[in-house]
Amino acid sequence: MLCTLIPCALYLLLRKVTGASKATLYTCAVFWLRNCVVSLDKICGVRYALHGMDNLKGLDHLPVIVLVKHQSTYETFLMPVIMPHAVSYVFKKELLRIPFFGWAIGCLDMIHIDRSQRTKAFAKVVEQGRELLGKGNWVVMFPEGTRIERGQVGVYKFGGARLAVQTGAVVVPVAVTSAKCWPRKAVIKRAGTVDVSFGEPIASEGRSPEELMAQVQAWIEAEMRRLDPLAYA
Repeated sequence: MLCTLIPCALYLLLRKVTGASKATLYTCAVFWLRNCVVSLDKICGVRYALHGMDNLKGLDHLPVIVLVKHQSTYETFLMPVIMPHAVSYVFKKELLRIPFFGWAIGCLDMIHIDRSQRTKAFAKVVEQGRELLGKGNWVVMFPEGTRIERGQVGVYKFGGARLAVQTGAVVVPVAVTSAKCWPRKAVIKRAGTVDVSFGEPIASEGRSPEELMAQVQAWIEAEMRRLDPLAYA
């Protein structure tokens, strides 16, 4: 993956300088991500199985915020590949400093924030999130904020739910068992299947962020135990 990252990043930067559209840049990025996912399958034996994709039907003309369980880098690569809409991640601005990778994601329609300035950061999330949702992008957030060890539960933050309430977006919870194959700090990947399960859409209208996030967390964690029971034994 690293050997293809540099030319892909340079290509994205070149296309951006020459005036390529954000849609074209996104297509180029997804092409690279898809090759990464295929390489993980062919070389490391890491594959994925999708569940609940029918829950995404009927959402084409709605603003959607996707709240994903975060266990490894795998789901960050996978979500743009499998989603029926272009997605925009919310991520910490420090990632932009990573050579080539950070430069590449800086070319795309993403929301990068300074987590040390919480009020300004959330105002930026709302402003840019509303704009991107209006363009038809789905906003992807990891409510636990960072990668969580297999079988563990992080602190679910309210940012995604607050954004949904303020924009009227529908929330789709997603459970991912990626730590079975790609543990948080591991360099070597384990062969196996990563289950990705999409829950039913949850309306945000008339809900408080706390109530909405509690429902999201309850579904994700129950689904994690169903998909990976040995981790929670």
